[in-house]
Order: sequence, then C-alpha cells, then structure tokens
Amino acid sequence: MTGLVRLSEYAQTASRNFRREIFETLNSVGWSGTILKGGIPTDTFRLPLKDFRGVDPARGAAILDGRFAFSGHVLDAVDPFERTMPSRRYALALHSFDWLRDLLACKDAEAETRAGQLVDFWITAYAKWNSFSWAPEIGARRLINWTMAASVFKDNEARLRALSRQAKHLRQSIRHIEPGANQLRGGAALVLAGAQLGNTGVRDFGLRALEAELPRQIMTDGGHISRSPGLTLEVLALLTLVDTAEAHANRDTPEIVSRAIDRMAPLVRFFRMGDGGLCAFHGGGEGDRRTIDHVLAARDTGSKSFGFAPNSGYQRIEAGGANLIMDVGKPAAGPASASAHASSLAFELAAGGHRIVVNCGWTGQQPDSWREAVRATAAHSTLIIEETSSARLISQGWRRRLMGPRFDEQPEKVSARRNEEDIGTWVEASHDGYRDIFGLFHRRRIFLAADGGDLRGEDGLYRPVEDGTPEDVDVRYRFAIRFHLHPDVKASLARDGMSALLVLGNGDGWRFRTDGGPIRIERSVYLATGGTPKRTSQIVVQGEAEPFGAGERPPNRVRWAFQRLGRVGGT
Repeated sequence: MTGLVRLSEYAQTASRNFRREIFETLNSVGWSGTILKGGIPTDTFRLPLKDFRGVDPARGAAILDGRFAFSGHVLDAVDPFERTMPSRRYALALHSFDWLRDLLACKDAEAETRAGQLVDFWITAYAKWNSFSWAPEIGARRLINWTMAASVFKDNEARLRALSRQAKHLRQSIRHIEPGANQLRGGAALVLAGAQLGNTGVRDFGLRALEAELPRQIMTDGGHISRSPGLTLEVLALLTLVDTAEAHANRDTPEIVSRAIDRMAPLVRFFRMGDGGLCAFHGGGEGDRRTIDHVLAARDTGSKSFGFAPNSGYQRIEAGGANLIMDVGKPAAGPASASAHASSLAFELAAGGHRIVVNCGWTGQQPDSWREAVRATAAHSTLIIEETSSARLISQGWRRRLMGPRFDEQPEKVSARRNEEDIGTWVEASHDGYRDIFGLFHRRRIFLAADGGDLRGEDGLYRPVEDGTPEDVDVRYRFAIRFHLHPDVKASLARDGMSALLVLGNGDGWRFRTDGGPIRIERSVYLATGGTPKRTSQIVVQGEAEPFGAGERPPNRVRWAFQRLGRVGGT
C-alpha cells in the first residue's frame, strides 16, 4: 500500500488553481469581452456531420414536455436556465447540452423548434462570461454538442455567432482545463468547431491539443489512463468524430489521432460483454451499443479478441459462449484516480448473451448520493476485509477540497498470471491493498472451462513470509466475498445454505456453490445502465481470516463455483 499524493502534487495543483483564478478574474472584469469581440466570422456550417453517439428518446420526450431530469433531480420548466440548480452535477449536465441529441431524436415536429428555443434561452442568459457556465470543462462538452446539432444552428446567425464565441473562448481557456479526459474533450471540440465553421486556426489549435494529450492519456494497449472502459469508449467516439470531420473536409487525419483510434478500437472490443455492452469498471457503465457498433465498424479491427490488456490491467477469458473480464491492475493514480474504483480482482461474468455477475457500476445520469458508495470495494464482485476498501479516498478536509476525491492509499502491487490449457483457462492474481492495515494479501484464482459452463474460483488471504509473525496472533479479521448479480438474474437459496440457484432472463439455470460456509443473498443495486438505480441482489460468503495464514489453510481459503445447468424456466 502506498500513499499517493505527494507534496509536489499539492504544489502543482495549487499553482494550477492560482493561474486559473487569475484567468477567471480577468474574465470577470471584462477581458473576455475584448478578446471575444466579433467571434469567428461564419455564415453557416460547412460539413454534413452526423452524430452517431447514443440517444435516449424517452429523456428527449420528457425535455420536450418541460421536464429536465439529471443526476437524480428534476426541474419542470419552460426555461430551465432561469431556475436555481439543485446540484452542481445537475447544472453541469444542463449547461453541457449533453441532452440536446436526445431531444433531437424525438419523432416530433416540435423537437427541433424546442431545441432551438433552449439554445436561445442559454444565449440570452449567458451571453456574457460566467465562471461556471463558461468553464472550459463545460464549454468543451457544450461546443461538441452544439457543433453536432447542425439542424439547430445552420443558417441561424445569432446561434452561429454564439457558437463561434464559445470556440474562441475555449481556445483561450483550454490551457486552464482540468487534467485528464477534459483536455481531450477540449481538443476535439476545437477541431470539430473549427472544421464546421471553416476556421483553420481553431481547428489546428485543437489538433495541437490532441497531439499533446493523446500520448499522455492513451496507453500502449489502447486504454485510457483512467482504466475506465466507459471513458475509453467516449474518447474513441470523439476521435472517430474528428476522423469523420477530417474526411469530409478532404484532409488526412493526423497520424497521432489515427494511431490512437487503431489502438483503442480493439480494446473497446475486448471490453464488450456477451450482450454487446461494456463491462462496468472504474466509473463506467454498459455504454451505448449503437455507439460501440459504430466506432468498431469505422475501423476494421477484426473480430478476434485477445486475453490480456497489460497496460490497462484486465484479463479476459472467453469460452463456449461465456466471457469473463477481471480487474488485475492498480487503480489509476493522480487526477485520474478521482473517478477510480477500489475494484482490485473484481470480475464480471456473462453467458449466452446474458450478464450474470456484475459490479454495481456507474453512469453520469445517476444520483450524486451513490457516487462514493459505488467506488468502494463492497460495490464490486470481489473480497473485502472488515468492510474496508482495498483503496481509500483522501479524507474530508482541505486536502479533499484541493485535490478532489482521489485515492490517498491504494494497492502498491497487483500481479496476475495466466495459463491456457485444452480443458480451460486459469488466471491467478493478487494484490496487497490490505497489507498495511491487516498484514494480508488477497489472492484470487479463477478457472473457466473450455465449454464455458463451469467457472471455479478460490479466494485466499495470506501473510508474506518476509513480513514475519504478527504481534497479535489471536486476532481474527472478518471478510466477505461478494458476487453482485445482474437485475435480470433471479437467485434462490438451497435448503442447505451452501448453494443457490440462479435463473437468467432467458430461462437458463446456473448453480452457485461454495465450501466457505452458509451463504446469504442480500440486496444490491445496479447503476451501469443510466436512468435510475435498479434493485438487484448479491451472493455473500462470509468468514474469518487468521493474520498468519499462508493462504493454504482452510480458515483463509474459500472455494466457489458457478456451473451451468441448462434451461430451468422462462421462455
């Protein structure tokens, strides 16, 4: 275990915040008005870009009716921008216009008119600089969404002028944007806006931003440094939009962008579960299947998957219509850890196109009250000791206010090895996230048979020989192994309490069994599909660990299995 936040990071963050405060102060006294005067000359959109990103027509229909529901809050309003925002995340969602494509997806003649009206409301209320609504992190997302809504902006002088001013301001403010994916969003926004407005200066500035950040943020195996499958998909979708814009303008996509796309597309395919969505790790949910299909079709990456993403830290096993993805990496460090989860050695399992074992997951539409809870180890399908997460957040106080909700402590060593045989595939992994607190390592062994119908696992807790004998050899630590189930899975306990019957949505049956003592079925929640949290259940195996266990002694080892039974019910 290691403390992640060093003194130099505090100094760098404080310095960056100070520079941004100076920039915002200059804007507040009218400097932005001088810089932005006149915007970027334009008369219409230049390119026939289509937004392939996923839409939620139901949310669009609600907005058409004046109902704005974001982040667990709802406002009923004709003009939501004149109302007091219920939370900061709600305001971010509203001002980013991420919902604009949902509204335009409605099959209603009034949808486009209403979309234009809402854009006009924002322009009227925020024509002048505002520290929140004009923040570069929000402005980048708004600029992307406006640029992709050609039917709303094309040939409308006032809206085009507002869009051009937003582009010009983002060009000035992108240097102050928060580190991480927002920098990539900012670069993509400038490229898309510059291409649509016919302004090569804005476009080139955005490309330079992407060329600077892509090598820092996209790892060799194609994953984003956050280790989030969902964020990897989002960045790939933005780069695909950039690639499309360059093609429409009869320009070659810059090599660094093209190389990033070529690396990321196979990894997005790697992250797909049997139902076509993504596995839910590190702040991501299932993702939009239409978007996934489009970005994979845009680049021919082939259909064959690989088994190990070494930089991103995931193992994938696929056999007989079943697939399993396991987190075998350390949570992200630095600014990227603000959205990381304590999910070491957690896995997700699907079979026959249906998810079985999942993590609780997360999407940006979910209520604020769940965010910290679903980052904890208990929200993942893995082992937890004394209800203590394997990675711990910075405590509340000045450090959290300065650095954000990063991890302060996390596993220092996470290792994995893989063995493929004719009968199936083994993966063995371990992490030391509990070493400093409890003196124990967690080791997980998993085997998936070649026919995909037999998953066997073993969770062990052991103390390294080099750590010697603990001071208190009589202490016992309670642990729980949790297997969160997808909402479509119905679970029932056997009479002996040592096994459970699982029935999938298609009627297929699976049996869970263990030698770890009586199991329990408890309530859980699933947040990986957006909208509102869904009720589900989890299988829990509990026990006590000895601090000197070597991992081979029964008190410190639990074996379990998921075995396919065939059709037991349903249609």
